[in-house]
Amino acid sequence: MSVVKSPLSDADLKTVSEALQGALVDLVDLGLVAKQIHWNIVGPRFRSIHLQLDEVVDTARAHSDTVAERASTLGVPPDGRAATVADRSGIAAAPSGWVKDTDAVRTLVDALGAVITRMRERVAATGDADPVSQDIFIAITADLEKHHWMFQAENA
Repeated sequence: MSVVKSPLSDADLKTVSEALQGALVDLVDLGLVAKQIHWNIVGPRFRSIHLQLDEVVDTARAHSDTVAERASTLGVPPDGRAATVADRSGIAAAPSGWVKDTDAVRTLVDALGAVITRMRERVAATGDADPVSQDIFIAITADLEKHHWMFQAENA
């Protein structure tokens, strides 16, 4: 059933819808990983990193909504179900139990790096197919790179 018809060609829509779905999965998982660590971080830098993790969660959630709504706008139903996220995420699983502050930072640096790499691939893939979606990926990448920089500076 197609409720919304995209103005994009079938080939461009396929490229863009795959990029949007991949971004949605990565952003939902990034938010979950950051929140899991937020609840379990321990160590002398607990408070500052605890708060910094919530900033990543807020960013991931806001951008996941933008991505999902862009997919819907193009007539592609977004899939943010837990099973889909678990199956397709490009982020390593969050550690279980208490997480030392330095390990928490390292985990976020790795998770952000993985998502940024995949976002940059989406930027490249969507440039000709749909500059509007590409613009969304560029904005997401910029925000994630800022978080990446700040977390890297935590363990410098």
